[in-house]
Amino acid sequence: MNSFPDKIFKKSAKTRALFFLFADMTLISVSVWLGFLIRFEGDIPSRYLSNIEEMIILSLLVTIPVFYFFKLYYFTWSYVSATELIALFKGTVLSFLVMLALFVILREEPIFSGFPRSVLFITYFLIFLFCGGLRFSKRFYLQSFPSRSKGEKERTLVVGAGDAGEQILRSILVFNSSPYLPVGFVDDDLAKQGTTIHGIRVLGRIRDIPDIVRKNKIEGVIIAIPSADSQTIHVAVERCREAGLRKIKIVPGIEDIMSGKITIGQLREVEMNDLLARDQFSLDQKSIEASIENKKVLVTGGAGSIGSELCRQIAEFNPSSLIVLDQDETGIFNISKELKYKFPKLGIFSLIADITNKEKIEKIFKELTPDIVFHAAAYKHVPLMEEHPDEAIKNNIFGTEIVARAALIGRADKFVLISTDKAVNPSSVMGKTKRIAEMVCRALNQKKRTKFVSVRFGNVLDSRGSVIPIFREKIKKREPIEVTHREMQRYFMTTPEACLLVMQAGAMGRGGEVFVLDMGNPVKIIDLAKEMIRLSGLEPDKDIPIVFTEPRPGEKLFEELLTAEEGTIATQNQKIFRAKLSKVSEKELNKKLQALRAALKKDDRDSIINFLGVAL
Repeated sequence: MNSFPDKIFKKSAKTRALFFLFADMTLISVSVWLGFLIRFEGDIPSRYLSNIEEMIILSLLVTIPVFYFFKLYYFTWSYVSATELIALFKGTVLSFLVMLALFVILREEPIFSGFPRSVLFITYFLIFLFCGGLRFSKRFYLQSFPSRSKGEKERTLVVGAGDAGEQILRSILVFNSSPYLPVGFVDDDLAKQGTTIHGIRVLGRIRDIPDIVRKNKIEGVIIAIPSADSQTIHVAVERCREAGLRKIKIVPGIEDIMSGKITIGQLREVEMNDLLARDQFSLDQKSIEASIENKKVLVTGGAGSIGSELCRQIAEFNPSSLIVLDQDETGIFNISKELKYKFPKLGIFSLIADITNKEKIEKIFKELTPDIVFHAAAYKHVPLMEEHPDEAIKNNIFGTEIVARAALIGRADKFVLISTDKAVNPSSVMGKTKRIAEMVCRALNQKKRTKFVSVRFGNVLDSRGSVIPIFREKIKKREPIEVTHREMQRYFMTTPEACLLVMQAGAMGRGGEVFVLDMGNPVKIIDLAKEMIRLSGLEPDKDIPIVFTEPRPGEKLFEELLTAEEGTIATQNQKIFRAKLSKVSEKELNKKLQALRAALKKDDRDSIINFLGVAL
């Protein structure tokens, strides 16, 4: 059922289309009449008067369908652009050529008898002029007569004089209730210095922002460089802070801009994602699509931060069906509802299940026969797993083994384990369980039926229970932020980036590999805390104190992506490496897992932790 706003928008679009249809019919009729009037210098011979009526009817029958074909009746009037102008030009030229062809074919008919061909040229020139003028009239009016006085608007500087900056400026100029008054641009491109865009001048470079703000009484900034690396954005934000500005907006990144048009409605606050020093990365979209398209894909832990984003990304590559499995009832409900709304033609199976339930997992594989498995289900919180090592082992090791063996028996083509940097030289229970899960996958890969691949990466920004949402909540409540150590640092990735690279690694895998994602440079947690406080318009240790505690059980000051012995082998993707690993003996591993199962039955924490260490 359509929502009330949807009905309004559809009705508005139909009304606008009908308006332009009748307006074009009127303008085409007037153009034909004026074409004759101009050709005969204001005195049309009486023998051509009947031709005028027939020409009007014929022009309407030819031109209106052509204009409809070029979608000239479905556009946003306020944001009409060169795209619509080009479409109008093509539509006019095609209509003229059709009319010219009819003239040649029907030149002996009464309608074209003695007909001066120059009338056609004049008529279609006028049609282009009048119909184009009508379509641009609202934009011209809005730019010439803005509804709000300039004094009421925020004097704004736009960072970036490229396509995104131009689109933002155009949106501001035509949007009646826009709160922004564009004063100038800044851009590091020397060729753009001193140039103007829609009458607004490029005033300098990013480093000049403090001086430009002071001289022009700037009150706010819009950063419009979606293709820039985060270092450039970070520098721009720092220069804005130097200038004392707190109102800083940013356009979304390229991957978030699907429509090709950027408007002020897409502006948002600067976030930590924008400031992480992460380079742009390229993907082999064809290899990902080839590995997923028309395949049945299962995602375990599908309601979690990584699992749910994996589902969103996988759905873009047209699998035949997507199986979303988790024991979180509410999470499964939410992600399933979202996926069904965004991808109504995709077959989605929503399953509530515990991966340690062997019988149920085997039944799921038997009935749904997934081709690809992304195994994201895991217990991940280091301190909690130190307190409950038995649950970590049951879920992260034996749960992984159950799902992996079910994939093997079900002859799934590929099994991708989501691993972690904490599996390297593991000091925590969580890290050790993930390390053993990698070993399980490598051992099962030797069966040569299902390709088992593991992918390691570090912390994911804004994932549930991670440091950023914790810090954000503390800042909101104006409570002190706790950092475990001054030197504590971690690798960070955005969730979409991590999931896309996981899919790329999965597509590349031939079985038995442990892939390591390039995490960039590690970030100090204290620097992260300070940056988040500043993004909230506050000052660290002035508005919100930062206090230091001791590292929690199992925590390391630094995380590694490889052991000293491992090393890496480059792959065709510059962001993905393959770890050099020694071979796993399935026989020896099974013995260790049996000892670990026996320790679990004794329910002795010290014994469990001891056998966990032995199993590595």
